[in-house]
Amino acid sequence: MSSETFIVAYEGEKGDTPTLDYAIERAKKDGANLLVVHILEWSPYSFLTPDELEERHGRRKQEMARAKEIVLDPAVAKVKAAGLEASAELRYGSVVDKIVEIAAEKSASMIFVGRAGSQSMAARVFGSVPIGLAQVAPVPTVIVP
Repeated sequence: MSSETFIVAYEGEKGDTPTLDYAIERAKKDGANLLVVHILEWSPYSFLTPDELEERHGRRKQEMARAKEIVLDPAVAKVKAAGLEASAELRYGSVVDKIVEIAAEKSASMIFVGRAGSQSMAARVFGSVPIGLAQVAPVPTVIVP
């Protein structure tokens, strides 16, 4: 049984497959467990009415159930099929902040994140997840092309 945990920041997009595959390969070599993490972006800075907040809470539950079914469950199944121990974590919030938080909570020894991601104007202005993790992660971060 391994004492190391590697985190895979996983969006479930086509570009994430090499990231998960590389993390599986590295985990096998190092005898590590994989924790597949998916973050649903959410801003607490919205000004909503009580009705809108209630609707938002309902949508949040649906989004989390959908993300677990479509993104996390298949990724964990793939890791387990490769013969590794795997678990998943799903949270709401700022992607970089939550991944760093999880890495600290789980005493992770490495984070894997894909280079491919949002090419939006917001990502260009505020920075991408890989760059954000490279700047603030408490453990080595591998950016997979």
